[in-house]
Amino acid sequence: MSYVGIVYLNNVKSASVMSRLSKKSPSVCTDMPLDNTDICSKLQLLKQILTSCFGPTGRLKQVHNNIGGHVVTTSASSVLLSSVSSSQSFINLIKTSILNHVSRFSDCGLFAAILCLSLIEQIKKSALRESVAIRVNNYLLALCTSYLQREDSGCRVKLDFCSTQNLITLARSVICSKPACVLTEPETLHISKLAVQAFLLTVPCSSPGLLVEMPDGLSEEDNFLNPLSVVLFSASLAGDISELGDGVIEAHPDVDTDSQILGQLLELGRQVINDEVKLFVCQKVIHPVLQQYLRSHGVIVVERLGIALMEPLTQLTGAQPVATLHTTIPPKTYGKVRDLCIKHFGSKTMLHLLPLGESAICTMILCHRNQTMLNELKVVCQTAEHVLRLTLREPFALVGGGCTETHLAAYVRHKSKSEVPETASVLMCSQTEYLLGVELFCCALESAAGALEHDGGSSLIDLTHAHRWMLPADAIKETMEDSLGFCGCGLVQSSPSKKWTYLNTKYSDFCPSPVFRDTRVQPHVLDSFTAKLSALQVAIETANLALDVKYIIQDMN
Repeated sequence: MSYVGIVYLNNVKSASVMSRLSKKSPSVCTDMPLDNTDICSKLQLLKQILTSCFGPTGRLKQVHNNIGGHVVTTSASSVLLSSVSSSQSFINLIKTSILNHVSRFSDCGLFAAILCLSLIEQIKKSALRESVAIRVNNYLLALCTSYLQREDSGCRVKLDFCSTQNLITLARSVICSKPACVLTEPETLHISKLAVQAFLLTVPCSSPGLLVEMPDGLSEEDNFLNPLSVVLFSASLAGDISELGDGVIEAHPDVDTDSQILGQLLELGRQVINDEVKLFVCQKVIHPVLQQYLRSHGVIVVERLGIALMEPLTQLTGAQPVATLHTTIPPKTYGKVRDLCIKHFGSKTMLHLLPLGESAICTMILCHRNQTMLNELKVVCQTAEHVLRLTLREPFALVGGGCTETHLAAYVRHKSKSEVPETASVLMCSQTEYLLGVELFCCALESAAGALEHDGGSSLIDLTHAHRWMLPADAIKETMEDSLGFCGCGLVQSSPSKKWTYLNTKYSDFCPSPVFRDTRVQPHVLDSFTAKLSALQVAIETANLALDVKYIIQDMN
């Protein structure tokens, strides 16, 4: 027999919950997870899935739960990793680390995951001890980070906000990296320009505002005294008992729960009307009776706003989201808008909210040929906006197309061999172990660069600037120079004097020369400096964490 506390709507009481005792299953302990065949095969599969999605020509993935449900088509790490589940906690450890990076920086999730998994794979195939590999990796990570932040770094491009060219290139590099958007070249450029325009209008602006779904019962003939007072709810106002919290609820038989909840909702409505609120917004659903009551008193009601617009609306109005319907609304939670008007975009009608003062809010409306393409376009445009915003903190970009990875690999190989005895001594390893660790680190970087190729071609590195080049599968060796054209980022053009070698092959170490910038030649592909630097750190640190795990204890209950 189970016992639950009785929960009353006005006076909540709880009691301890007792459940039938059952025999607990013993926990499962896995020692040395990277020596476990099942775990290693799943890591390899995850790496293959993510590698095949990487870059503009990456392959799409359809994720479908085995018990049915929505089919997700994507190549974006944020969507893909969130949709894929694993019973292996070791896999989930790596996945969670990458997703945490993506949640903070939006971009370079696939790069981080591929580099992390490549480094783990390289080290496990070698005879290098995990403890030594971790120390070498940390040392080389610091070397890379220091080099990328230097003024004379051969990978870094300074962004000039007086010109939008590099900003458009940065946005375009994000947008064209996701083939599920299915955009033509003119469409990609158009969306990129719109993304940059929307970004620049928020740094800061005086005219743009926020567009929300057109509420029912509002017409262009309606007039309102300005400014309008606003209240914003993050809690559901649908009147469902389930909104009161988790657990089993047993109500007193004499209590009409529906009437009590509706009474509280209407009391809420009376308060906002008395406080002269003219715009009532809820992130979730509003009970139809409350909606009708508010509209009958001249209040504009907007429901189902969604979590994505909560922060922009808070910034625009100054309102503080109310998280409960069980207390009186404090006056300080109200916000204001200067005015509102109705906008038409094709068949879509939107309500345009204008800020009381200067605002940093701008709305970008997207449309596409079907819902799958639109969903992917939303993701990449949000990523592009976030990447552009990161440039306000650090106005730099990194050369893209795999050139940063190959350049870094060449730099690390050259730099690390200049003081081998001293560095090996500091890292408490032999010189052979140190040099092996360097080679594995560089091979992982080059593997991440090579993962951009999916059509049977070959990835090369030039022996001057150490940029990545792509040789098509049908190229003839005698005409290789003509086939190469420009490097991956577009800054370096092939010439008879240049020499190349295939990626992940042995070559004599050299110090890669910086590209002397001709202002007429601009990079075609740029990566976010802030996001990629973080992705590099997350990849190495996550790989080190995985290498350091000796036991996994999993509760099976």
